[in-house]
Amino acid sequence: MPVQMELSRIIISEINDQQVIYLREVDGDRTFPILIGIFEATSIDRRVKQHSGQLEQSPRPLTHDLIVSIVDQMGGSLQDVVISELKNHTYFARLRIRYEGELIEIDARPSDAIAVAVTCDPPLPIYVAEDVLDDVLDEEG
Repeated sequence: MPVQMELSRIIISEINDQQVIYLREVDGDRTFPILIGIFEATSIDRRVKQHSGQLEQSPRPLTHDLIVSIVDQMGGSLQDVVISELKNHTYFARLRIRYEGELIEIDARPSDAIAVAVTCDPPLPIYVAEDVLDDVLDEEG
């Protein structure tokens, strides 16, 4: 059963190629770090600041805005994000879309899936598969 998580922290470093976002368990105290690129980190950070009123919306759609708009204009609805697998130190995610009563799962990098999740208003739920969470916590402990 996947565990619902929420974005809890974004660490952006101008001197490192990899940025870090932390997800926190909604009904617990486990955290889950993910290394991501600068573009995705700034996109996520920008959207979080827009939702909180700290930043105005971009005058033109950015990449993740475009994805949300395409799904909406085609009659679909974004449902949630599931970080489903860990293979060879790489996370795999699914962006889940409801379209004409069917659930469609799209393979995505977790960073892009999370960026889409926080672009939606309200933000989409984010889930992490229990075995992925266990693997990460075992590596840390």
